[in-house]
Amino acid sequence: MIKVVAKSVVKKEKIEKYKKMVDELIEKTRKEDKNIKYELYQDVDNPQVITFIEEWEDHKSLEEHMNSKHFEKIVPQLNKLRETSEVNVYKKVK
Repeated sequence: MIKVVAKSVVKKEKIEKYKKMVDELIEKTRKEDKNIKYELYQDVDNPQVITFIEEWEDHKSLEEHMNSKHFEKIVPQLNKLRETSEVNVYKKVK
C-alpha cells in the first residue's frame, strides 16, 4: 500500500470554487477499484491550504488514477486555481 499527500495552496478568492470543482474528482476516484481512501482536508489555521490524503493498493494503481479521464479533465482546471502544490508519495516502513 502507498499513501499520497497532495497539498495545495489555493488562491484566496478561489477556495470555494476549488472545493466545488473537486466533487466530481472525489466521487469518481472513490469508485476506482484499487483506491482504498481518497479524502480532502482543509487546514484549520490557513483555509488556503487544501490537501488530498490518499491510499492506493500500489504505485501502479496511482499511475492508473493519474491517467484516468476524470483526473486528466479536472486536475488541469484545479491547477489554475492554485498558488502552489506539492505531491508526496509514501510507502510504509514500519
